[in-house]
Amino acid sequence: MRLGLLRFLGAGLALSLMIGEVIRSWGVGRPLMFVLDDFFMGGLLLLGAILMAKPTLTRWAIFVAGWGACAGMLYGSFFGKVFDPASSNSGNFDLGVLTALIGIAFVVSLVGLATSIMWKPTE
Repeated sequence: MRLGLLRFLGAGLALSLMIGEVIRSWGVGRPLMFVLDDFFMGGLLLLGAILMAKPTLTRWAIFVAGWGACAGMLYGSFFGKVFDPASSNSGNFDLGVLTALIGIAFVVSLVGLATSIMWKPTE
């Protein structure tokens, strides 16, 4: 996958996670820490995507870390909703829709993580 496409995918996922979490949590009294975790992982991925405009080894490591943080945090969120939906707080979303969206984001994060790890500086 080309670096430009990978950066675009990363920025899109990051922004959708942060915006989606605000929509999900707005006015339903969800604890702030459950909102900020999406901003942490999305912010790290967005930072990496922006920094990779001029790739260096350090910037690549930040980008890979952003993908890894997204994959790791979305793993728990997705499978928690699949196997224990009763304890899930879907906020302003229908639980089925939310689970599907998080599942798609999880798959995208796995693809992005694998692709960013395999990225070659010549691309």
